[in-house]
Amino acid sequence: MPDVRSYRDLVVWQKGMELAEEAYKLAKFMPKTEEYRLTSQLLRAAVSIPANIAEGSSRGTRRDYANFISIARGSLGETETLLELAVRCELVKAEHAQRAQSLTDEIGRMLTVLRQKLTETTG
Repeated sequence: MPDVRSYRDLVVWQKGMELAEEAYKLAKFMPKTEEYRLTSQLLRAAVSIPANIAEGSSRGTRRDYANFISIARGSLGETETLLELAVRCELVKAEHAQRAQSLTDEIGRMLTVLRQKLTETTG
């Protein structure tokens, strides 16, 4: 695992922040009627990804860190699902969601590798 001084040095955290930003950009396109429904849920899920990476890296053990990476992975799955639903329900155009959807694929791979590296040493 690379030696990092802060969660901010992790590319996966940086990508998670980009995804959260994209979610906020998409929220501007969504209808006002969805503000307290799908939009709110999408924003919470997307923000939860880098937040859990940061929280996990600040924990005392690799096992705790791996657990928070698993939680971030769950939030990523929720974000992917909500993005897909927003497109299918025509709340946002597919081209507007494309960047966010490609980030979810990239972040998913990175979280999987990070979790594997964390659990290799904990058994």
